[in-house]
Amino acid sequence: MNRRQFLEQCLRVIGSVSLVGMPVQKMLYGEYSADFKISLAEWSLHRAIRNNEIDHLDFARIARDEFGIDAIEYSNQFFMDKATDQGYINSMRKRADDAGVQSLLIMCDRQGRLGDPDGESRMQAVENHYKWVEAAKILNCHSIRVNAASEGSYEEQVKLAADGLRHLVDFADDYEINVIVENHGGLSSNGKWLSSVMERVSHPRCGTLPDFGNFRINDNQSYDIYQGVTELMPFAKAVSAKSYDFDNEGNETTIDYFRMMRIVTGSGYHKHVGIEYEGQRLSEPDGIIATKKLLERVRDELKNENA
Repeated sequence: MNRRQFLEQCLRVIGSVSLVGMPVQKMLYGEYSADFKISLAEWSLHRAIRNNEIDHLDFARIARDEFGIDAIEYSNQFFMDKATDQGYINSMRKRADDAGVQSLLIMCDRQGRLGDPDGESRMQAVENHYKWVEAAKILNCHSIRVNAASEGSYEEQVKLAADGLRHLVDFADDYEINVIVENHGGLSSNGKWLSSVMERVSHPRCGTLPDFGNFRINDNQSYDIYQGVTELMPFAKAVSAKSYDFDNEGNETTIDYFRMMRIVTGSGYHKHVGIEYEGQRLSEPDGIIATKKLLERVRDELKNENA
């Protein structure tokens, strides 16, 4: 067992526990940065966009003006037919620049299975993502987020997903765009499996986007969310802070954000953590605000722990 594996194993076992007042991450890693930035995933506003209450092109301005957030993550579902429309993509870029907002990534769905057992279908899925790589470059994003859907045995799916990803990464590398995989159902929601895929691809442009809530493998099987995030953080190039609802103290009711963010920052990650509100009780704006306040409170506490 190497050092990284040992540290991950320790974090998996003891989670957010502290010993003699010292956070576990600080004890294991030494001094670590508890700081991180906050971004907004467009999916947090999916109902409003689909109901034509807001325009996708206004997303950057809304993030800045209504939520005080200066970094955003697009969803391709809201401009699915515009990927190759350079005028439209340039308009998105200009609006973000005018608002003083950084475009981080495009979350890409409905482009086929990158781990499809049929070689022709797998390569078609790879090629379907090319236009999003090109759009991400125009937008000055660092990544596209993809899915690693496949079929077959555990090991077969590792090989197939890695093959599709490697072909896509080789293309994206020429554009200096990362290809990052979210835990998003099926075996991709098994942290150990997705880590194995990353190790098999073995390319600096390929990484993960750990999502706090997407660890449901199928209707009958779920994966431990804290273990999953721990396993995916060594490969993370972005993080998604999923939220559903909040108690009277402002804590997320299904995810221990303090424990989760100790895992995230303990891994050495201090880049953007994207708000992705999916709740029903609060409105989308209120859910975004509640998630932002919680992340800010967690960040302040982690900084105090590390002082």
